[in-house]
Amino acid sequence: SKWYNDIIKVAGLAESSPVRGCMVIKPWGMSIWDRIRTELDYKITELHGAENAYFPLLIPKSFLSKEAEHVDGFATECAVVTHHRLTADPEGKQGLIADPEAELEDPLIIRPTSETMIWSTFRKWINSHRDLPLKVNQWANVMRWELRTRPFLRTSEFLWQEGHTAHATKESALEDAKAMLDHYADLAEGLLAVPVVKGVKSPSERFAGADETFTIEALMQNGWALQSGTSHFLGQGFGKAFDVTYQDADGKQQDVWGTSWGVSTRMIGALIMTHSDDAGLVLPPKVAPVQVVIVPIPAKKNDEEGKAKLEAALDDLVAGLKAKGIRVKVDDRDYIRNGAKYFEWERKGVPLRIEIGPRDVANGNCVFKYRVGSDGKESVPLSDAAESVENGLNLFQDLLLESAKERLVAGTTIGATYEEMKTALAADEATIYPGPGLFLVPWKCDAENEEKIKEECKATIRCYPLHVNAKGMSEGKKCFYSGEDATTMALFGRAF
Repeated sequence: SKWYNDIIKVAGLAESSPVRGCMVIKPWGMSIWDRIRTELDYKITELHGAENAYFPLLIPKSFLSKEAEHVDGFATECAVVTHHRLTADPEGKQGLIADPEAELEDPLIIRPTSETMIWSTFRKWINSHRDLPLKVNQWANVMRWELRTRPFLRTSEFLWQEGHTAHATKESALEDAKAMLDHYADLAEGLLAVPVVKGVKSPSERFAGADETFTIEALMQNGWALQSGTSHFLGQGFGKAFDVTYQDADGKQQDVWGTSWGVSTRMIGALIMTHSDDAGLVLPPKVAPVQVVIVPIPAKKNDEEGKAKLEAALDDLVAGLKAKGIRVKVDDRDYIRNGAKYFEWERKGVPLRIEIGPRDVANGNCVFKYRVGSDGKESVPLSDAAESVENGLNLFQDLLLESAKERLVAGTTIGATYEEMKTALAADEATIYPGPGLFLVPWKCDAENEEKIKEECKATIRCYPLHVNAKGMSEGKKCFYSGEDATTMALFGRAF
């Protein structure tokens, strides 16, 4: 929508590039991704026990052909390198052309995902049961050719992390996939203040080549869902395709079990659409590149004493904030009016603005203005400022999460009939706020009926939520579409 694109523009997050479908991530947007990456890398390496590695960007086409389901799932999105050099057009019409004599015998695919490359490598790394489990992660860019793109949500090239693991048993692999899903949910809620529904995808929505796909789904302010992270139980398909086996404790050769999991810069899209408003971006303090911006109000031209006292108060305030680990910036640009500064930092989503001038210093105070949650300004003693900021930012983070949780609950309709859902979604568009939201209904797994609903309502099964299905909520209920005995509870909705 225009609102979403406007937020990205005015906040300075990203812009279009000369390459169609690809974006330039600007410093403010990259700083947000860096904070996500830092927090998630800790979870991946320290808590989940994976090690970071890097694998080639180019993948032989023959590799993709080894796993039939996988190649079918990505074939239409692959960008292909067919030649290894350019040459001048002998006819002089096109400048440079692909050298006809430099055609590759095995074309190379620009990485859409790395399962095939990594499982080819695992074959060399895994020999014994002592080598398992093997867990690696890489931070990389990937290319999936997209016709309709939207910054952060769907671009041809994007940044992500992808984890790949190999295990001796099915149970170990399943446990790994579910544990990583929990880490993703913790990241979304704890860092980004984005509540999510943890669930499993329907068979038709699974990752190509997976036996099971686990997902976290977030609800945006317009009532549409956004898949924000996935973790896949791969079974033994990739291990068998690349002949990856291990010798067990009894000396017998066994096939390995696998997982893969990833989140991308799409998380920034979730962040934007969960919290932002018509005034611009709204950032949770934990992920904000700048948590507090201080805008000093300068002393009058000849007031040297006032200027000195203001500078001393500023130094003390900044030192106190930094001592508490708060990311602070002083905007002392003298070529921009203060009103323009306020407007700029508000649009960038900085959680707290502090104003301080000679009069404030004389009274021992400064002025707080939070991005959301409080309409007015608040006068705070300078002696208490650092502690007040620390407490205020924690409350700000909690406020955003609780507000988003309330929207998730309010935006989820339980037990609607199919006709009720169809009617509600009939006129649903991305620009309508808050929109009909999500529908939690009893469902009998049926790919044909699922496709019919998609055609009739433009709605998909976002997931089978883990928490309600663990409680057996579908038992004794009839499918809301077919009227047959339900096999699960399904969450339907429109999605980005």
